[in-house]
Order: sequence, then structure tokens, then C-alpha cells
Amino acid sequence: MSFNTLTSRAVLLYDQWIKEADPRTGNWLLMASPFPQTIIIASYVYFVTSLGPRLMENRKPFDLKRPMIIYNFSIVAFSLYMIYEFLMSGWANGYTYGCDLVDYSSSPQALRMAWTCWLYYFSKFIEMLDTIIFVLRKKNSQVTFLHVYHHSIMPFTWWFGVRFAPGGLGTFHALLNCIVHVIMYSYYALSAMGPAYQKYLWWKKYMTTIQLVQFVMVTAHIGQFFFMKDCPYQFPVFLYIIGLYGLIFLLLFLHFYYHAYTKGKRLPKVLQNGNYLLKKSE
Repeated sequence: MSFNTLTSRAVLLYDQWIKEADPRTGNWLLMASPFPQTIIIASYVYFVTSLGPRLMENRKPFDLKRPMIIYNFSIVAFSLYMIYEFLMSGWANGYTYGCDLVDYSSSPQALRMAWTCWLYYFSKFIEMLDTIIFVLRKKNSQVTFLHVYHHSIMPFTWWFGVRFAPGGLGTFHALLNCIVHVIMYSYYALSAMGPAYQKYLWWKKYMTTIQLVQFVMVTAHIGQFFFMKDCPYQFPVFLYIIGLYGLIFLLLFLHFYYHAYTKGKRLPKVLQNGNYLLKKSE
């Protein structure tokens, strides 16, 4: 079979597949094709794992304290806005937390949910700045597999969600993720504000626990689908992906939690070795 034949078949399959997509989101930014986002994600991975560290190798770390504070509080505000929109477009306005289907109509509520899904998708590209900031500050030890995998897989998979199923029970994990991000980025913002705020970081360990609870809830919510006798969700393949995603991240975070906190290696310095009161008085 020639290369041209394979290409023609691939194009034909793509054309047939894209016909099943939601026509409401087709003209939105980055939604026409998955290829532009693939280039962005690949460039991100290459920069944070190879190019960036090499460019910074013989340079001093950038002082990004003020930009980090602004960035983190901006993510908190954006996440709060998306929580409100997810609630008003379904999760506090008609959804049952059971077999909630995608509404493909042009009703104001259905379009609001679709647009909120796109906002959430786009926020994943903004959050890539997390890793870029690590690289520019030469915090390469924080550019872990878990971190890069999370920031790469989320926008990639959510393109398909926005393009084919922007709503319904497949968006519950996005609502939870926004809630967790309000907590996480509040922590990051406080941490970036300097030593005077270190005493408020005692709850870092619980932040990771909250992330674990998030993945348990995501897995449990999606898991109910497999026990429903009649739930005609339009694209069940996405529910399998979300369920697998929840399990993978649950295992990865459990691994991280064990190695980071069980031995106390990643606790805030004021809590390590029982020196909280000593450090507090310095």
C-alpha cells in the first residue's frame, strides 16, 4: 500500500470522524483542528524539558516574584469565574449528578455550558506558564514527569471534549478541578509573597490530600456510569478516558504523596524536624 493511499484513507477517516463533532464550537479559537494545539503542546514539552534548561544553564535565574504573585492570583480569579459558570450552566441549574447528557441545542444555557468548557480548555494553555516559570527560575527539580504529563494531557484531551461533548456528566471533573485550583494557586500566591507568609503554609500537606480527594471523586462520579442500566450519554468513550485519567492521576499523586510527605522531605521548612516554633521565632 502506497503512502498516498494511506494518506487518502487517513483524510477520509478524519473527515468522517469530524462530521460527528459539535457544529457550535467548530469556529471557536483552536477548535477547527487538533493540529494547532498539538504543535503548541509539543513546543511546550520541548521547551520545558530540553531547550529551556539549556538556555538557562549559564544564566542567572530570573526574579519573577511580582509576576508570579499576579499570575497566581489571576488563576484564582479565573477559576472562581469558571466555577460560577459551570454551576449556572448546569451543575447547580438542572444537572442531577447522575446521567447528565450533553445538550446540543442553541439554548442560552446549553451555549453557556459549551463556552465554559472552551474557557476551561483554554485555561490549560495559560497554566503551562507554571512550568515555564520553573524553567526561568532554574527550579528544574520541580519539572517532574507528573507535572509535565498533567499540563500536556489536559489540553490535548479537552480539545476533543469541547469539540464533541461540551457538557453533561463528562464536565464534573472540570468543576472539581477549578475548585482545587482556587486552593492550589492561592497557596502558590502566598508562597511567592515571601518569608513573612511562610507561617501560613502549614496546610500544604492538606492541599495534596485535597487533590487526592478530587481524583477519588472524579473516579467515583464517572464510575457510576458503568452501573447504570440506561444512560444514553452521547460519547461514552470520553467517560472511559476520564475514568482512566482519574485512576492514573490518583496513583501518581499517591506515589508523590508517599515520597514527598511520608518522609517529610517536601513539607514547608518551618514544619520539618519539629522546628516550627524555633523557626517562627527567628
